[in-house]
Amino acid sequence: MGLNIRHQLEETERKLLSPHASLSAQSKGRLHAAQDSCELRTVFQRDRDRIIHSKTFRRLKHKTQVFLSPAGDHYRTRLTHVLEVSQIARTMSVCLRLNEYLTEAIALAHDLGHTPFGHAGEFTLNELHPGGFKHNVQSLRVVDVLENDRRGLNLTWEVRNGIIKHSKGYGAILPGDKSQLAATLEGQVVRVADIMAYVNHDMDDALRAGMIRESDLPADIRRVVGDDTSSRIDAMVKDLVEETLRCDDGNLHLSGLMEETISKLRMFLYDHVYRNYRVHNEFVKAQKIIRELYQFFLEHDFPRGGTCFCEAGEFEPRNDKGEKVHREVCDFIAGMTDRYALDLYNHIFMPKPWSVF
Repeated sequence: MGLNIRHQLEETERKLLSPHASLSAQSKGRLHAAQDSCELRTVFQRDRDRIIHSKTFRRLKHKTQVFLSPAGDHYRTRLTHVLEVSQIARTMSVCLRLNEYLTEAIALAHDLGHTPFGHAGEFTLNELHPGGFKHNVQSLRVVDVLENDRRGLNLTWEVRNGIIKHSKGYGAILPGDKSQLAATLEGQVVRVADIMAYVNHDMDDALRAGMIRESDLPADIRRVVGDDTSSRIDAMVKDLVEETLRCDDGNLHLSGLMEETISKLRMFLYDHVYRNYRVHNEFVKAQKIIRELYQFFLEHDFPRGGTCFCEAGEFEPRNDKGEKVHREVCDFIAGMTDRYALDLYNHIFMPKPWSVF
């Protein structure tokens, strides 16, 4: 076509975005050199689209966030989590004049490597796989290797860097050690948006489950961020935007009071929700399922086609017992949804009734 929209978008970025933003035209490039380009979309838009159209992204709708295989329609799943992270991160990026498309791509891809049953699955695979297991590393493996019939999605360096650096565990929200942070401000925004999203939606889900009451939240936290989900997210986002614009030094900033408050809220959830006996009991059951599936597939081939169950007795014993089998089994189980893992476990290990006609 005679009019190249992508060039116009790249020029708009140069004119309007912050000096601290990542420009599409200055990307460090893709994992594998690619000659093709798009006349309509920037490289970061294309990355976002590749992620959204991937099979792994679609499977997130049936993966646990906190409550395992929740029966209620309104509990968060891993898919709704990444959508909420994307919304919060994009809002902050727009306010800071960062690259919204890069932010969105990182946010949508950051949890692609998460296991069935949430952190119960991650914890168990980390114990079983000889090389250990971290969901951020697996997310990068998904987009680099496993997706698209093992051709990967061939994403840009900036998106891949944001994926591998998003995870913080118990760590600081904005650590002083810059090596722990993404190289781009967009990637750092996703890291902060991730925790803003989960401390708020996990609180909301725990309230819905009757595990806690709003009044259980300590008064010093409520004084800073308010008494409901909307107020809390609004207070956190405003604080980051205002502090970052005030400092204007190429780094993200939270006020000391807000960083302390978010950390307190996170610890409140660990103590009252994540370690709650009701969540823990399901965590233990999920670990058993993952362990037994892992051991079974070390000794038997996967279902034919990799996505559907075999008839009874069709799981053939493995001939290959090498180290690569652990990697294959780990990838296979990490890619399962909760319901697929449960159904497969029942198919393999539970007795089946005989019918008489």
